[in-house]
Order: sequence, then structure tokens, then C-alpha cells
Amino acid sequence: MKCIYCGCMDSKVIDSRVNEDGTSIRRRRECTACGKRFTTYETVEFTPVMVVKKNGCRQAFSAQKVKQGIVKACEKRPVAMQQIDNLVSDIEKRVANHLDQEITSDEIGNMVMDGLKEIDDVAYVRFAAVHRQFKDINSWLNEINEVLKQKSQNKQ
Repeated sequence: MKCIYCGCMDSKVIDSRVNEDGTSIRRRRECTACGKRFTTYETVEFTPVMVVKKNGCRQAFSAQKVKQGIVKACEKRPVAMQQIDNLVSDIEKRVANHLDQEITSDEIGNMVMDGLKEIDDVAYVRFAAVHRQFKDINSWLNEINEVLKQKSQNKQ
């Protein structure tokens, strides 16, 4: 670490302490050339995952936007907020662990639909209608028939 007083590139750490909130480490250093002491802070650097929208524009991933979409799909349904929070948390982890720094909105939408399929069929179809941009009643019926077919297969 470069000394702020003399510019020497060599210093030694005298003391290290974790910050109160646990998000950074405070280090007291001493310059090996001039002997003066200074403090540095070490923090984790987060690089935001960018979402590539259908129109090609990019924006930072927002768990809040994902949650809003899920809450809207679950409106007036017997879905607990804890279930929604768990789903959002799971999606957030999967996006953070994504190998690329970009992910498509389609991939995120599919993650949401997979989660909603386990929670509530009606919320799943509502979300699918928006995500897949259903154009007519046949699109709705096809999706509903797929859900019913999967349910009957799971019961057997």
C-alpha cells in the first residue's frame, strides 16, 4: 500500500479490525520508509449484473423490480409474503452466481415462472401471460392446459 505521506510503496500492517457492521476491515499501517502511520479500509467490490432487456437496452439487476412483478402476479391469491421473499432471494442468488456479468430478462422471467409454478398455478399463469406476451385467448388456454397436464402427471 502506497504511503500517503512519502509515497513509498512498502508498508506493514500493525492492526486489523472488522468494522462494526461486518462489511469492511480497518487496517492500521506503518510506512517502512518514513515510519508514519495511516489507516486503510478493505471492502468487497460488487460488480452489478446487467440485465439485457428484449429491446437490447441494459440496466442493473433489481431484486425490487422482480419482487414487484411477483407481488402483482400473486395479487388476491393465498400466497404468503414469506414465500415471495424466499423466491426473490433465490432468484437474487442465482443471478449473482451467474457466470456472466449480463443476463437476459427472459432468463430472469423463466426463473420467476419456475418458482411461481411451485407456489401458485394462477400466479404462474398471470406472470406467464405478461412475460410471454400472450396475444390471444388460445395462448392462455395452451398455458393452462400445460399446467393441468403437469399437475396430473405429478399426481400419478
